[in-house]
Amino acid sequence: MSDPSSASGPSSSSGPSSPAGTVRFSERLYVPWWWGLAALVVTGVVGYEISLSAHRSAWGYLGYVGTAVLCALVLWSMSRTQVTVTADGELHAAKARLPRAVIGRAATIPATAKSAALGRQLDPAAFLVHRAWIKTMVLLVLDDPDDPTPYWLVSTRRPAELLKALGVPDAAEAVTAPDEGTASDEDRRSGSD
Repeated sequence: MSDPSSASGPSSSSGPSSPAGTVRFSERLYVPWWWGLAALVVTGVVGYEISLSAHRSAWGYLGYVGTAVLCALVLWSMSRTQVTVTADGELHAAKARLPRAVIGRAATIPATAKSAALGRQLDPAAFLVHRAWIKTMVLLVLDDPDDPTPYWLVSTRRPAELLKALGVPDAAEAVTAPDEGTASDEDRRSGSD
């Protein structure tokens, strides 16, 4: 029952809990550092506009303070998402929980395949914890006949570590390159000349 709206779905707790209190994997999905620089630029431009509209009175400079506080709150709220794996193997992604027992297989979604996974290949019933500023994701295919959710897509900067903490092999790594011991078609043609 990994459906985010079910009993094992979003919890009202503020963080992961486990009997031992330990976690195998933990990652906070922070926004990039340079977004802070962009927030400073926005603060300067908007604060200046507010100051101009106040005809440069003393209270007009409160626009800088208000805009800075608003930008800081937006960046903080966007960076609150946390992905953890508890000691018992349960995945916590944002407020949703996924027991290890219902994960059938998993794969890393590289940055080059992310748009396809979130676009034309996306199942509308899938559960997403997506952050656009994070390039890689993991795909967790569920093996739970009682759950209509076919899979989870979770953003992470460290997909291999997350899958290792879950104890699930990466299906993307199972795809091997062609056997180096066999000659390619081009080698065979050039050897026959």
